[in-house]
Amino acid sequence: MILVAKDLCWSAGGVDIVKNVSLEIKPGEFLGIVGPNGSGKTSLMSLLCGLRKVGSGEVSLDGKAMQSLNRRDVARHIAFVEQQAETQERINARQAVELGRTPHIGALSPWSAQDDAIVDQALRDVDADHLAKRMWHTLSGGERQRLHIARALAQKPDILLLDEPTNHLDIGHQIALLHLVRKQRLTVAAALHDLNHAAMFCDRVAVMKGGNLVALGKPSTVFTVDLIGDVFGVAVDVEREDGDICHIRYRPPRDETLSTDRTTK
Repeated sequence: MILVAKDLCWSAGGVDIVKNVSLEIKPGEFLGIVGPNGSGKTSLMSLLCGLRKVGSGEVSLDGKAMQSLNRRDVARHIAFVEQQAETQERINARQAVELGRTPHIGALSPWSAQDDAIVDQALRDVDADHLAKRMWHTLSGGERQRLHIARALAQKPDILLLDEPTNHLDIGHQIALLHLVRKQRLTVAAALHDLNHAAMFCDRVAVMKGGNLVALGKPSTVFTVDLIGDVFGVAVDVEREDGDICHIRYRPPRDETLSTDRTTK
């Protein structure tokens, strides 16, 4: 299943947020979407899943315009995990994950043992089966984030869209989560902050700056000293090994005043 954005534009309050973005998410790939805060990553993700209506351009799912599909049809194929997704309902962790089965449940397809098995597996996949009976309001931010991922996995989508999925997670669960997503037989697009995570797990990366898509390709090709400096405003060293693997080492900011003081002493 192919998700395509063509000449995508979106604005809010008279400000252009996403500007003429064209992007094809290939079947089975893990695409990382990176860029500084305010670059349009989150807005692009919500447009790709149909949560926001495009200003101009088009998003299509397997050749069908997203706007022609109803929400239930979209939800059977695309799962979206937002940065901040909360509930005021007094439900436990398992019930939150069960919500992922909603697009597949109906009068002719009631809840079954298979749905229970899918939810159980999703909880195990994110190392959260021990949380199943905990009430939602008692969970930490990291625990809730893992359960949001479990809910998306329980949805059994073809395409998984993740907006900064490692927020609130400790480093162990960050790596484990991205490794889990990488192993799924899914098409994945994830907005990521950590460039080394993108380099480690993603087949391709799309780099956003000021609402524009400024680079697209393999991490080892896209992540250069010049591009990272221009887009993120930081100095780095990019170390490469085995062709397609790169590691980014950040340099501390130069303190010009301190440098001058040292020179004059």
